[in-house]
Amino acid sequence: MCHNCSAAAAAAAAAAPAPSRRSVARLLAAGAGLTALAACTPDAGTRPPSSSSPSAMSASTSQTATPSTAAPATSTAATEPGAAATPTPTSAPTPASPAAGLPQQHSLTDPASPWLVVNKHRPLSPADYVPADLVQPSVALAVSGEAAQLNSTTAAAAEQMFAAAAQDGVTMTLASGYRSYGTQVATYNGYVAARGQAEADTASARPGFSEHQTGWAFDIGDGGGACGFQPCFAEQPAAVWAKANGHRFGFVVRYPWMLHEITGYYYESWHLRFIGVEAATDMSAKGIATLEEYFGLEAAPGYL
Repeated sequence: MCHNCSAAAAAAAAAAPAPSRRSVARLLAAGAGLTALAACTPDAGTRPPSSSSPSAMSASTSQTATPSTAAPATSTAATEPGAAATPTPTSAPTPASPAAGLPQQHSLTDPASPWLVVNKHRPLSPADYVPADLVQPSVALAVSGEAAQLNSTTAAAAEQMFAAAAQDGVTMTLASGYRSYGTQVATYNGYVAARGQAEADTASARPGFSEHQTGWAFDIGDGGGACGFQPCFAEQPAAVWAKANGHRFGFVVRYPWMLHEITGYYYESWHLRFIGVEAATDMSAKGIATLEEYFGLEAAPGYL
């Protein structure tokens, strides 16, 4: 969901026009193949200082849930890249009250909760939230600075996952981690200035709506830059391994194939989200692909 978050790369990304989500969507409609655009994108311009600090975090009313035990409400018949079937968009899920599931319950609104759900209908509260426990995990890094950080829980799980991938002969790098509210302001404003707000909303999360700001999410690479943040990354060993094994370490692919009408973002095989081993394994066992469906929440294809 992110690209290189350094200021230099960000400036270049904002200056050089990139394919918009709208134009790629047209390719999907024409049967051109997989579309995958970033819900969070390269920094555009210099990052302003964030106005938040751990002490500034405000407590919000917590919404808790137990995961749904029902099968997904949407069709996932669309075939992923490499298969012969023609992808067709799925319909949005019908919200349902979460059924009894895992014994442990977490808030769906508290930014410090591993079950937090952030999407285009559910902004962070407070909007300028900063995790209190940001650390740099001991993994191979493709970035530096804040982008090389995660919250401590996610960092520990990432270290275990990266080590397991290496044992299986798969190289995996941290390509983009934490992104502050200030960085997202610069990123989003760069897109608005270059393309207008309507098109910016198809390529970049608005400030306060990005999972990267929580410390619970990060993007992976393969160490060699092959297909980085591109549709073809889904076929690279790092993405294939993470999709098949991520749940063992508490991770899910947050923006799955052809479920953008639910999540609000096109397929991002590189964007992993920590929700805990129990929940991630439960989702995998039940064949539920999105957090919205798992927790019985409404689809969020666009901002309200």
